[in-house]
Amino acid sequence: MIKKFEIKSHDGPGRIGKIEDKLTPTLFSKNEVKIAPSQGSAHNVDREIAEFNVKETLRLAEENADECEIAVIQGSKYIDLRVECLKKLEKLGYNGFIIANGDSLLTNPKELVEVIVSLKKEAEKSSYFIFPFTEISFMPILTYMGIDGFLTDSANYYSHLNVLQTPTKAYDLNIYPIYEDITQKELENKNIENMEFVIREIHAHMKNKSLRNLVEERSGTTPQNISTLKILDRNHMEYLLEYTQLF
Repeated sequence: MIKKFEIKSHDGPGRIGKIEDKLTPTLFSKNEVKIAPSQGSAHNVDREIAEFNVKETLRLAEENADECEIAVIQGSKYIDLRVECLKKLEKLGYNGFIIANGDSLLTNPKELVEVIVSLKKEAEKSSYFIFPFTEISFMPILTYMGIDGFLTDSANYYSHLNVLQTPTKAYDLNIYPIYEDITQKELENKNIENMEFVIREIHAHMKNKSLRNLVEERSGTTPQNISTLKILDRNHMEYLLEYTQLF
């Protein structure tokens, strides 16, 4: 069930690639991919719980390796457990990975950066990464760090909260009635449309080697966004420059 991932080009750690007929970065729906079951938990848990979850995740991934194409990287807040989980999943034959606890990581920029960069440094080049939950304004910087795809399920989640996701801001429609009398399904579709637009925007910038410009432009949209970029620059400049074209 493993799908080959082929890298076409880089813009910093961000990659344009291909998974069968999908050009990455791209959007994934849980209904379109087969994800191995895993043992999840909250992000901030005791190490013993995280170790148990990793062990169970690996057992479930091995049992379902013939039917599933994507596995989930567990490990909670412990980066060494995340890396261990990744390495053992790769040995089982997986090359597509979802990073668990995405919603918690987005509220903690330092941990977000350290988790993604650590996993990317340790992963095989043929492995691709999917972020499960994101605000749309975060998609450019996540791509810049090396994320190859995003789950559209976040569009559904925000629609139930009556929140419109745009490339630069999340609008609570109870406070900002941009659309009145909109149904939950219509709002979900608009959120997906905006995710698709940002994917196109990211691709256009990557082809022009200007993804960093887009990242800096979006960095001011939320405090978490600008903090993520500052931490990334301060702690991992060598990682960013490894694939950055010099003029």
